[in-house]
Amino acid sequence: MHDTTIALIQLGAVFFGLGLLGRLAWRFGISPIPLYLVGGLAFGSGGLIPLHGIEEFTHLASEIGVVLLLLLLGLEYSASELTTGLKKSWMAGVLDIVLNAAPGAIVALMLGWGAVGALAMAGVTYISSSGIIAKVLGDLGRLGNRETPVILSVLVFEDLAMAVYLPVLTAVLAGVSFLGGLTSVGISLLAITVVLVVALKYGRVISAVVDSPDHEVFLLKLLGSALLVAGIASELQVSAAVGAFLLGIAISGSTAENATRLLEPLRDLFAAMFFVVFGLNTDPRTIPPVLGMAVLLAVITTLTKVATGWWAARRQGIGPMGRARTGAALVARGEFSIVIAGLAVASGHVSDQLAALATAYVLLMAIIGPIAARYVEPVGEFFLRRRAAAQ
Repeated sequence: MHDTTIALIQLGAVFFGLGLLGRLAWRFGISPIPLYLVGGLAFGSGGLIPLHGIEEFTHLASEIGVVLLLLLLGLEYSASELTTGLKKSWMAGVLDIVLNAAPGAIVALMLGWGAVGALAMAGVTYISSSGIIAKVLGDLGRLGNRETPVILSVLVFEDLAMAVYLPVLTAVLAGVSFLGGLTSVGISLLAITVVLVVALKYGRVISAVVDSPDHEVFLLKLLGSALLVAGIASELQVSAAVGAFLLGIAISGSTAENATRLLEPLRDLFAAMFFVVFGLNTDPRTIPPVLGMAVLLAVITTLTKVATGWWAARRQGIGPMGRARTGAALVARGEFSIVIAGLAVASGHVSDQLAALATAYVLLMAIIGPIAARYVEPVGEFFLRRRAAAQ
């Protein structure tokens, strides 16, 4: 058969299979993300039936999925809400760095990977997955909850921290001078500052430019601007996800509401591809040798993320159940962690085992995160009832 024919058959099977997995997840009342990841793992490199010839499309589709996930998350909030949240939650952001970067760095030093490996693993265990968390909050209907702005503030702080961390890591891996590293960080911070200022002062103008009464025109302008901003942000050493999120922040009012309704089906389609591609790119044969250390890291950093969320929500006067939901929502790791591990291993300055450990760790956390977010309420209510009965 022709290459295009084979690709169409494989893509058709992938999409149909995703539909079946999503239906299964819906039947059990859980997020479909873990099933998407396991499905990708089964049909990726080293899996049961490896897929070939669709890698370029699936990679691009997964990137679009992350952009749309963060764009729609940004559409839920205004620029003023973002800045207010950052002012209130910066201490939680600092605590987040201390509690969640330390375990990865310590494990890397114990394994003899040196300072460079420690720097890379610190990023792997620190950064939560904005993409997975955005999807889970939407699936569970918690975008309007009182604790969601706290979760958002912590995620934004993490993404902004990545705007500093990634240029530093890249500079260290490349062996560039100290001045060169400072230049990369300066460009990242300048880009973020400019976008925030534009969003605060000219949000209405941006909304008017993007808006259109015709759905086709509106969709083309909205999707085009999102991909354009994401690409420019990536070129400026800021993640594409941060760029898409900030664009969503800049769009407000009725334009944001209409954009959300129009983009939700596209988000769900491409986001599913993102999670599948993560599984497709993971060779299951690399996981067993590092599984023990990955499980240890998963347990420790699950507890540290829950502690971070609990403390951050408590400072905002949120009750115990809201604090538990905040901590559980922050558990998932994903796209950023894999990017960090990939940069480190590609440089040749760290052990290849770092990639295997990061992959196993992220796969565990990407599955644990949605499950923890889904079941934190019934578990929390059970313990609250027992406590009340004991009193």
